[in-house]
Amino acid sequence: MRGATTKAIITETEAYEGVADRASHAFGNRRTKRTEPMYAAGGIAYVYLCYGIHHLFNVVSGDKDLPHATLIRAGKPLHGEKTMCRRRNNAKRLMAGPGTLSQALGIRTTMTGSDLQGPKIWIEDHDITVADSAIETGPRIGVDYAGADAALPYRFVWHS
Repeated sequence: MRGATTKAIITETEAYEGVADRASHAFGNRRTKRTEPMYAAGGIAYVYLCYGIHHLFNVVSGDKDLPHATLIRAGKPLHGEKTMCRRRNNAKRLMAGPGTLSQALGIRTTMTGSDLQGPKIWIEDHDITVADSAIETGPRIGVDYAGADAALPYRFVWHS
């Protein structure tokens, strides 16, 4: 399964607003070995391990030293669904959350810092048009510790 190409359409994301956002790993200008990719110029992957088991994939989106990132929370298979099923042990919900999405796509923490124009991991434009009315916004999930920042409407879900 390593080296197999899999593709998905991104259907859910959450934005993290760098040093000012209490839910961000970079809050308060926190710079560690793990968060350092967030401080790079946008267009690279920030992949970290959550609860010691889930590899979570983020797209770094800020300018250099402006640690904004977007967590890719869910997706819909586009190519390589059989490989995704094997990676997910034939689970019915292949990419219903950020951990399962990364598992299905074969995204691992070793990919953190990778350029999102390939060759290991990349984002493609498939000319899919999405109406504004098909996007639901709301608060992020699982960041209650962030106080008022947890309620920010930084979660985006496409109901395809």
